[in-house]
Amino acid sequence: LLTGESGTGKELVARAIHRASPRAEGPFVAVNCAALPETLVESELFGIHRGVATGVAERPGRFLQASGGTLFLDEIGDLAAASQVKLLRLLQEGRYYPIGSDVQKASDARIVVATNRDLAAMQERGEFRRDLYYRLRSHHVHLPPLRRRREDLPLLLDHFLGKAAAMLGRPRPTPPTELVGLLGAYAFPGN
Repeated sequence: LLTGESGTGKELVARAIHRASPRAEGPFVAVNCAALPETLVESELFGIHRGVATGVAERPGRFLQASGGTLFLDEIGDLAAASQVKLLRLLQEGRYYPIGSDVQKASDARIVVATNRDLAAMQERGEFRRDLYYRLRSHHVHLPPLRRRREDLPLLLDHFLGKAAAMLGRPRPTPPTELVGLLGAYAFPGN
């Protein structure tokens, strides 16, 4: 579980976890749960079995697509209660049913989730399943906003100056010494 304000780099951390793991050869599949309509969450994640309805093609689902790799579920706090139940079951048993299938499939994807919401408060209010929260929280990393990581400013400045110079085909500029101090006084709204 990766938590932090919007813009703190949760997806970058999820990708780094993937690259640094034995699963790096497998796919990294990212899903923004907040962007999925509730009616499509199950088909997107678990897939659709052939023949479920006329004109509906079989789809593998993101769990199958991420097999051997990492499935990153961003904005997990926006997942509706019914989908939370199905995700919990998959996490507990490692198996799921595609829509319209009587045959379970096994999931071989590592699940990394992220949110900018306070899941602890949500579960206290009954808006997020307590059992799912505790299952997800077993490995928790909180990413503080940039305004609380001012020591990272020189590294970030160097990185972005190098990136811009390479993109423009120019030598890396040397920033004035006051620049880090000026950046340190900025509040970084939205990170």
